[in-house]
Amino acid sequence: MADDVRVLVPATEWSKSVCIGPAVSTAALIQVEPEKEDDPWDLPELHDTGVSWADLDTQGKVLRVFRSVGKFILLLGLLYMFVCSLDILSSAFQLVGGKTAGDIFQDNEVLSNPLAGLVIGVLVTLLVQSSSTSSSIVVSMVSSGLLQVSMAVPIIMGTNIGTSVTNTLVAMTQAGERDTFRRAFAGATVHDFFNWLSVLVLLPLEATTGYLYHLTELIVRSFHLESGENAPALLNVITDPLTHAIIELDESVITGIATGDPEAKNKSLIKIWCRTSTNTSLQNVTLANCTRGMCWEWRNVSETLNIRKCGHIFVNTELPDLAVGLILLAMSLLVLCTCLVLIVKLLNSVLKGQVAKVIKTIINTDFPFPFAWLTGYLAIIVGAVMTFIVQSSSVFTSAITPLVGIGVISIERAYPLSVGSNIGTTSTAVLAALASPGDTLTNSLQIALVHLFFNVSGIVLWYIVPFMRAPIWLAKSLGDVTARHRWFALIYILVCFFLLPLLIFGLSLAGWAVLLAVLLPPAILLLFVVSVNVLQGRWPHALPSCLRTWDFLPIWARSLEPWDRVVTVVTACCCCCKCCEVAQGDEEAGPVNKGCEMESHNNLAMANDSEEKEKVPPPPVVLKMTVL
Repeated sequence: MADDVRVLVPATEWSKSVCIGPAVSTAALIQVEPEKEDDPWDLPELHDTGVSWADLDTQGKVLRVFRSVGKFILLLGLLYMFVCSLDILSSAFQLVGGKTAGDIFQDNEVLSNPLAGLVIGVLVTLLVQSSSTSSSIVVSMVSSGLLQVSMAVPIIMGTNIGTSVTNTLVAMTQAGERDTFRRAFAGATVHDFFNWLSVLVLLPLEATTGYLYHLTELIVRSFHLESGENAPALLNVITDPLTHAIIELDESVITGIATGDPEAKNKSLIKIWCRTSTNTSLQNVTLANCTRGMCWEWRNVSETLNIRKCGHIFVNTELPDLAVGLILLAMSLLVLCTCLVLIVKLLNSVLKGQVAKVIKTIINTDFPFPFAWLTGYLAIIVGAVMTFIVQSSSVFTSAITPLVGIGVISIERAYPLSVGSNIGTTSTAVLAALASPGDTLTNSLQIALVHLFFNVSGIVLWYIVPFMRAPIWLAKSLGDVTARHRWFALIYILVCFFLLPLLIFGLSLAGWAVLLAVLLPPAILLLFVVSVNVLQGRWPHALPSCLRTWDFLPIWARSLEPWDRVVTVVTACCCCCKCCEVAQGDEEAGPVNKGCEMESHNNLAMANDSEEKEKVPPPPVVLKMTVL
């Protein structure tokens, strides 16, 4: 019988001469065990490094209970400040760009272009950071007859895309750890991809058939509807005392600008008088351009009396709206990022051991067979209800993004929750439309139902059939890319939410011919690349041999590595310049810190040659042989 013998040979002697007898067996001389790679999308185990409950004495158990209750109260307080900072952020964006957003809606010639209407919805929602505000402007314009329902449908689609940028920005705050950032950015962009893919399918369908317009018109005419109550304010009852103590805006000013009110352009968005009274009296009014006869008549004249001023800190300020908006923008972003970082750290501290297992089990476990398919639809309902409670899809999706990053919620579960938030955010618009006067109720409710059925149609397309859930694997692919090249996340946000909408809006002003001539070739090229990538991964034999890989392209056209080196060199040069400036300023204080001296080497051996290190003997070579 053969015996296994292990021989340790130093590498220096191995390079000279090694005498090995003839091998009779066919066994390999050197065997390397392949290491199993961990899936980066697996939810991490949150280990409990503290003392177990059973090992604590009575005093330790009491202290742990008080500590847990304190952490829970602190978590609620941070969540409260997080939601309030989002509300202040929305107000800041309205002060900075609210009047511009109202002016954009006035150009009906541009709005007649569906693609231009789409990007206008995106840009306006980005300016005011609230899909509720932008959709309410659209509803007001439709109610007043300034905008037709068919022209407003693409704008409503654009508001869906614009509101998904907030949670994407929130994910950027978790860029410190690679795997956490991979999951957080994918969990945020799965909402983006759902909205973009829904628009890519439903906008051409709506432009050619009027699908959403005719469907909602049929539903509105089928019921005898009466004017209802205003939309309920659930979470706002809790947050308004703090946010209204900081700033309070007059929402009617933006709507007045959009509807063409000349007096609204000269008004400030900052609300001064919170309680007013309107008196109507019969007065003698002198007629203008009167040449003969009676030059006066009796008319009912309404007069507004100011009763009580608002109590926010900017009520008596003389600063313009732009300055106040910039102050609030900086303040809200600081509070938002601080709360988010503290929430993530607190969740990492709380979600340990059995607590983490219970929460992850409840959120990510499916129903038993054969009802497993119902789990996702329950998550959609939960997302819709939670969004209705907080009255903001941005708040809900931004709140679950850190949970996805730390591994409490999986991407597969975050997807239906985000989709459900799109449904929940439409319920407020529907209730608000029911509060419209009777003569404008039909049009207001129809455009609100357009928003609802647009999201329902997106769910039918991209969720009901499992293999059609393309937003999940697209978000994972983007998460992998941004985890390796984190600068690409910023490029994605700038291109998708700012540069591309601005480019399309500018081209739409030049007409359809210019728009198609510029955008059609890149769109065809992008479709071709995506199709070839799918075939390369699944059916490579269906492609010609030259297209089975992208190796025929230069390296900069098929990989981000060269661009990664460019970004690294640019940032290193900027750091070097700053360090050199500091060094020149501190020459009198002493020698320059070596941490400011940076060298860039493409080959690690070049960097090692410049340093004198001890020569460590190489490790021995292990030979595994079989002898008879």
